[in-house]
Amino acid sequence: MITVNISDLGSNLLAYSKRAQQGNRIEAASKNVSLATVGSPTNPGNRDTTHPDNVARARLRELAETAVIRDVVSPTGESWGAME
Repeated sequence: MITVNISDLGSNLLAYSKRAQQGNRIEAASKNVSLATVGSPTNPGNRDTTHPDNVARARLRELAETAVIRDVVSPTGESWGAME
């Protein structure tokens, strides 16, 4: 994440908008207090396959096809030896 002064963001909004569109997140601050975060939209309708959000979604879909879901809540009955 890039942190910039709010006045710098206003002066260079087009340049920062382009960086946000490329996947960067920009934090606007004044006197070291965060005021806003600018980033690319998380729009599922965006068909740009190179956009980081879409790349991640595609990878998760691939993983979901072969994922095995098991019980991770119930005790296994195995001793860890942590209290020994």
